[in-house]
Amino acid sequence: MDIRQPSALTSFIEVSKPTDASDPTLRQHALAAQVLHNLQYQHDWTALQIHTRNPTDHQSLPKPLISGLPPHRIYVHPDEQIDMLKQNIQEKDIPVEREWVLPTHLREKWSLRKFADVFDRITEVPLVGEMGNGEKLGDSTGLGQAKSRRGGKRLLLATVGDDSTVVYYVVHDGIVKPRQN
Repeated sequence: MDIRQPSALTSFIEVSKPTDASDPTLRQHALAAQVLHNLQYQHDWTALQIHTRNPTDHQSLPKPLISGLPPHRIYVHPDEQIDMLKQNIQEKDIPVEREWVLPTHLREKWSLRKFADVFDRITEVPLVGEMGNGEKLGDSTGLGQAKSRRGGKRLLLATVGDDSTVVYYVVHDGIVKPRQN
């Protein structure tokens, strides 16, 4: 008799889903759990957290968002890049920043209005500590106080395909100066 065990991802989604099974956003939570799993086990992110409410005013977010620390800096603003070149600082020497991640499915339709709604409800640097994980609210890296960053708000758009492939895109709120080559 062959009894198949659920995959690690299926087990992770089961544990991560909301307690109310009648919740209409169950698919969104499962998608967020799938992206969180991908970030943690495929891309070595740490301090991951799923947010369903804005950490500052506790208003509901349009859909669950993830925040976490990537293993290396995801984006360097062009002005920062110039400063780094002038001071001979390597990219590996700058600290990582806590990033927002917006889990989406390939079949979802996104408009500028939907993106604007998400950007209007998030802080520039993700705040942590709302889930009682011991980190202080406003501590963006686990090392110091949250700070504003050059270039304003940004997030990683995590797009999940039907075959479970996850592709990440950096999305900025507004126009950003192009990088220097």
